Amino acid sequence: MGVMSGLVLFAVIWFMTFFVVLPFRIKTQGDLGETLPGTHAGAPEHHHLRPKALITTVIAVLLWGIIAVIILSGAISVDDVGSFMGGGRPVAIDGTDG
Repeated sequence: MGVMSGLVLFAVIWFMTFFVVLPFRIKTQGDLGETLPGTHAGAPEHHHLRPKALITTVIAVLLWGIIAVIILSGAISVDDVGSFMGGGRPVAIDGTDG
């Protein structure tokens, strides 16, 4: 795994984790009973983005570390994933292994 692929993997894990963490502990205007005119009752009143970003970063670093160790150790390779998905090694047009 190269540096760029590691950064892309971290970014994907971070955003997926952030979207999972985002709805936790949210207080909406409808929950508090103070809906401002022109806004939806589901609009957040207290969103707590800074702690959620910190929690997301900690979880993403842990998950990225585990996945990076698995990839770099060779415990699971691209061939393993391909055979798990029902495919095999790619074959070139002339029929030899690609």
